Amino acid sequence: MSTATMARSDADIQRDVLAELAWDARVRASEVGVSVKSGIVTLTGWVDCYAKKWAAERIAHRIRGNRAVANDIEVRLAGTAERTDTDIATAAGRALEWDSFVPVERIQVTAANGWLTLRGEVDRGYQKRAAERAVRRLTGVRGVTNLVAVRPTGDLSEQDIERDIRAALARRVDVEADLIEIDVDGGTVVLTGEVRSWLEREEAERVAWAAPGVGDVEIRLVLAT
Repeated sequence: MSTATMARSDADIQRDVLAELAWDARVRASEVGVSVKSGIVTLTGWVDCYAKKWAAERIAHRIRGNRAVANDIEVRLAGTAERTDTDIATAAGRALEWDSFVPVERIQVTAANGWLTLRGEVDRGYQKRAAERAVRRLTGVRGVTNLVAVRPTGDLSEQDIERDIRAALARRVDVEADLIEIDVDGGTVVLTGEVRSWLEREEAERVAWAAPGVGDVEIRLVLAT
């Protein structure tokens, strides 16, 4: 890892998060407050939709040197964005139907005070993630809780799952696969070790969830110092 990455000050990180928020058109920088302490980025303020809150968090994770992000942004819907829970649940069901990666017949949606909860069972981790992605941008949504369970099919061994994930990580230019340990126990994958950035951590998690036979993923990766 470069010395520049290791030596980033809180002020440097704060400056870059603010600059990235100003650069990314999805969120207005004036909507979000940014503070940094010991490498922990805290986001405050309010936005008019959940998609902006989620985008601000992703933006902060992109910045070199941050150790974690605390997202305290409040979602305050504008009057024109207010929807009844029935309308939101109906829109969510349609969004799931339109996503070809989601087995919509196996997903149940509940809306309460603008907050969506997803339940059900799917075969692969990417289907669970696709279901959340399909609904998080809907008008009127204040937040999403994804309780969809992954129940893998097939008879892959733990060794097969570990081998497939390690091979997939090794193919990626943005992941230092040798620094990541992979343990598989009954369909649960545990990733430990070090990563160079939060983007690398996110990619490692995505790869693990995409592997056949994976029912759950635990991330215990830390940023290299």
